[in-house]
Amino acid sequence: MACVGFLGTGKIAAAMVRGITGQGHEIYVSKRGANIAADLALLDDVQIFENQDLLDKVDIVILCLLKDVAHLILPELNFRKGHRVISVMVDVSFSQLAKLCAPVQAIEITIPLPFVTTGNCPLPCFPSNIIISELFGNNNPIFSTKTEAGLNAHFAVTAMASVVFAQAETVSKWLANLTEDKVAAEQYILAMLGGFLNAFPEGGEGHINKSLIALNTQGGLNQTLREHMKVNGTLDDLEEGLNGFRKRLGLPPEL
Repeated sequence: MACVGFLGTGKIAAAMVRGITGQGHEIYVSKRGANIAADLALLDDVQIFENQDLLDKVDIVILCLLKDVAHLILPELNFRKGHRVISVMVDVSFSQLAKLCAPVQAIEITIPLPFVTTGNCPLPCFPSNIIISELFGNNNPIFSTKTEAGLNAHFAVTAMASVVFAQAETVSKWLANLTEDKVAAEQYILAMLGGFLNAFPEGGEGHINKSLIALNTQGGLNQTLREHMKVNGTLDDLEEGLNGFRKRLGLPPEL
């Protein structure tokens, strides 16, 4: 079992803490994000410490800070060479982490999503996944990326979640206007989407394309709506939005 400390206590940190609590780990959270930290401290295996005191106690450090805060706080802290670090911070590169956390040598970056609390959260990793697998691998699929750019591309596509939810909300409201039942409309949309997603087999490739083909009956409702969105540029807008992240995330320019 590990001794784990979280620097930064926001929503993602809280989700990660809850995802590993009750497994025999000693867990420490920083006072930053006092309300969330106080809530987490109600868990049996979680304690609140000041930043440096936390570092002095733990073996694994999980960085959950905003970029500007990280550059302000981390240089003031004393890391040990034997610390193992996981960063979930956007816009902080591996080379920057190496400087900010010196003399630490074992550093990994990943991208947890809020449902890491309950498991089955895909975790892309760079440059390795040893520490991440140790803490989260039992309940979550681990995806190793070959390059830092590949990892950052995963950061970009997590933004798709809000797009999907916005579309689901639009459809739910449209349905509710006709059925006069907001609750049932939303539950139907969620159940429908969940059913499709849960039907995908694990492993392999081409599953998304096979589903599109299956929903492509000539003149059918699915084909008609998708073609409407394609003709009106909705799908191109999505790709354009993703391409807009290239400069920020250090991705290669669009060809």
